[in-house]
Amino acid sequence: MGIVEALQIRFVLNANYQAKGEMVHGEQVVEYDDGGIRWNGNLYQELMFTPRQEGASFSLYEVTIGINFHWERKETQTFSGALRLLVQDGKLCAINMLPVEDYLTSVISSEMSADASIEFLKAHAVISRSWLMAQIERRARLTKAQQDVGFFASFRKTDTQLVRWYDREDHTLFDVCADDHCQRYQGITRATNPAVAQAVESTRGQVLKYDGEICDARFSKCCGGVSEEFSTCWEETDKPYLVSVRDYTDDELRHVPDLRDEREAAKWILASPRAFCNTRSQQVLSQILTNYDRETSDFYRWTVTYSQAELSALIAENLKMEFGQILDLIPLQRGRSGRISQLQIVGSERTLTIGKELEIRRALSDSHLFSSAFVVEKCYDRGSETPSTFILRGAGWGHGVGLCQIGAAVMGERGYAYDAILLHYYKGAKIDVHYQ
Repeated sequence: MGIVEALQIRFVLNANYQAKGEMVHGEQVVEYDDGGIRWNGNLYQELMFTPRQEGASFSLYEVTIGINFHWERKETQTFSGALRLLVQDGKLCAINMLPVEDYLTSVISSEMSADASIEFLKAHAVISRSWLMAQIERRARLTKAQQDVGFFASFRKTDTQLVRWYDREDHTLFDVCADDHCQRYQGITRATNPAVAQAVESTRGQVLKYDGEICDARFSKCCGGVSEEFSTCWEETDKPYLVSVRDYTDDELRHVPDLRDEREAAKWILASPRAFCNTRSQQVLSQILTNYDRETSDFYRWTVTYSQAELSALIAENLKMEFGQILDLIPLQRGRSGRISQLQIVGSERTLTIGKELEIRRALSDSHLFSSAFVVEKCYDRGSETPSTFILRGAGWGHGVGLCQIGAAVMGERGYAYDAILLHYYKGAKIDVHYQ
């Protein structure tokens, strides 16, 4: 797991570790210097700190969490396992190496409160394990592909279009990162609740599979009532177990209008339809949302308002190009949850189509919009043909693909077993024991 990238990394070894043939502990400082790693007066290309005591841990200072989100902040975090230091792109990279099951205990504690129902915790253990194993396999395939063709393209760019998506190809030195880009992993800092350990142990080795392959089990905070298809957010291929699902199980509420249609999407987003994730239960929300997540309270349906000056400056800064005054924001393509995958920005000086959903969320916010499932309302001053205000009314939090964490937590509270929760969100998948 990649934890930190910086020119200088400070950490403390809380027990005996071995590095370069020495037994070391206590405060340590490493610095990037002349293409290598400066430690204790010597220059290295790589450093490995290996634990030499049972239960050994190390603490990293200045770990950034919530990167580019509105809750971004730095913490001191503590990790078990080994610490590996490498050089990448003119910086040092700190990597934590540890067994899968230990990683999962931290992920589940980091992604949510450990006070959730045991069935929800078990469901999350299975999908987090599935996602990790799928990423490890995918990294091996991508590494070979990169050797064959030299790169892995995740964007299309012309004078009138910028379509980009963000996935695990961003990481080349490690399997997954420790932040929301992959799965939140905050070491043993928050892994303290025995219910989490029980959930991981009781599902040990279990993964979701489809047609014999481990599922790329994506998940997000709140689908907004309907989950999304894979291709709306990432590459142009769909996975049969990541189809659009109504976040409810009553037969009469399973029908979903075609939210790819602009009129149907507007009606859906401007309403507040019944769904598992349509909840204001503080008991449930406290299970999913950490303290910094709960700095925001409205996410099933939300509203953001920008003045002309705010929006034009925001888009120019985020896309690094001038549009002049923003005349319109036009959804050109939506997914089955109503999430926009292609948005045309019409300015007085330039028109550009952007996508996919995360690029849209980044372009229209100083951090990230909750989701790209939104409709646009333009307001005008009297006598003006240029909008003075843009109101974005949206649905959901995150990409919406796969399991909806808030919806699944509600299902757990209502007595659904973990396998029922999983098979509600991942259609046609099966739970299989990948290892003992």
